[in-house]
Amino acid sequence: MFEGSPWRLLPWTGVDGQPCYLHTDGPESRMSMLADDIEEQMLAAAELLLDEPTAESRVLRLALRDVVRIAVSRGDRLAECGG
Repeated sequence: MFEGSPWRLLPWTGVDGQPCYLHTDGPESRMSMLADDIEEQMLAAAELLLDEPTAESRVLRLALRDVVRIAVSRGDRLAECGG
């Protein structure tokens, strides 16, 4: 259907909770850079939560879910590059 790079799993879901994907020919597109920024924010939030001993378990589960989504997305992109 499209040429260029494969679909990228985004760090957020749709309204219905389904995964969102991006197809672009370059990692410098606005949406790719937005996704990169949001991934960095999610990782930073997860790190803060890990340092907070009173954090609620639900919040930790949500942060962990985001980190796993980022890891899957980045792992897919590394595999595509042969790394």
